[in-house]
Amino acid sequence: MAQEEQRPSPPGGSVPATGAASQWGTTAPETATPGDIAPIPSTTASSGGRAIREIVETLLLAALIFFVVRLVVLNFRVDGNSMVPNLQDEQMLLVNVNAYRHFDLNNVLNLLPGDDQTEERMVWPFGEPERGDIIVFNPDAEAEQPYIKRIIGLPGETITFQDGYVHVNGQQLDESYIDGAVTECRRECDMVVSEDHVYVLGDNRNNSTDSRSPSVGQVPLSNVIGKAWLSYWPMDLFGFVPHYDYPNDIDANAGVETAPSTAAPAASPETREERRERRQRERGAGEVPTLVPRN
Repeated sequence: MAQEEQRPSPPGGSVPATGAASQWGTTAPETATPGDIAPIPSTTASSGGRAIREIVETLLLAALIFFVVRLVVLNFRVDGNSMVPNLQDEQMLLVNVNAYRHFDLNNVLNLLPGDDQTEERMVWPFGEPERGDIIVFNPDAEAEQPYIKRIIGLPGETITFQDGYVHVNGQQLDESYIDGAVTECRRECDMVVSEDHVYVLGDNRNNSTDSRSPSVGQVPLSNVIGKAWLSYWPMDLFGFVPHYDYPNDIDANAGVETAPSTAAPAASPETREERRERRQRERGAGEVPTLVPRN
């Protein structure tokens, strides 16, 4: 009977640690030494780089948001009591700097081929200044800080003061947001508002430097920073800034051709829309002169 051939088992008598059986007769893998082991890449440097990149991206995004917001609103602090009782000292406000943004449409159209347009066609995308608006403005180019006041007179209107009340084109203003007949002027304050200017007063009429003062006078629209929009501090005053919509507007023709002291009340008040259309027509026809220079 043929003798069965005995085959020795692989060295070590066990299956390799990898779990893959090796055929007898092949070269067994050598034992790895510490110097042969490849180092495991450290993640500390890469994670640190990611953290720095995320911080930089966050800062850049915050800066972008900041500059975008600054293109729309600016924050201001009320300094003093000139707008009491409606705005308080130290009250913090956001001011819409685009509220009165405007442009001449013909300046754009003249870039196109064809005849140039010479008449002015002003476009106010967000609306023109209105009586009752609270605005922030620079009183002059050298002012150290801006002022905040309420618009009382618009271009072409005659402003007078009688018996403690403001009269516009001979009509007494309904100013229920202040405390009665408190508006006085200790100098000659009667005037006609110039084109592209507004006449402003503080709500605290006895404690306000405004258009009655020679240091302020009429405010050019180019000096207006924006329209007060939101009060955000202190929190108990949080909310929209209280502008005022007058129940009856002023007749543009009342009191213009008569002396301010004898101006008669208007028979038919002019609405805001009618006044806006009239001013657009007058600008285009060049019919609105600059009647009174700025004080």
